[in-house]
Amino acid sequence: MDMMKMMKQVSEMKKIQKQLAAKKVEFSSAAGQVTVKMSCDMKPHSVTIAPELIAAGNVKKIESAILDAFKGVLNEAQEATAKDMKSLTASLGLPFGK
Repeated sequence: MDMMKMMKQVSEMKKIQKQLAAKKVEFSSAAGQVTVKMSCDMKPHSVTIAPELIAAGNVKKIESAILDAFKGVLNEAQEATAKDMKSLTASLGLPFGK
């Protein structure tokens, strides 16, 4: 592989990493009472819990709703990342992109 091609691929990878950091996904659970937002570089940005859920005082339900929302948003971020990375890995000739 020539050096110029490698440099171009590294540049493209950095560009995709920046795009992933800028791309946000969100997922809600418990009928929309808990929402988690995350960037596609897998960094959580916010958690919103409806006051009614807190007021109900059911700790197990709150914990379950938060966990479900985090699992859901993580899945959304992973799917978005895989989609974006597929084009990069295809250009590199790696199996993931095929």
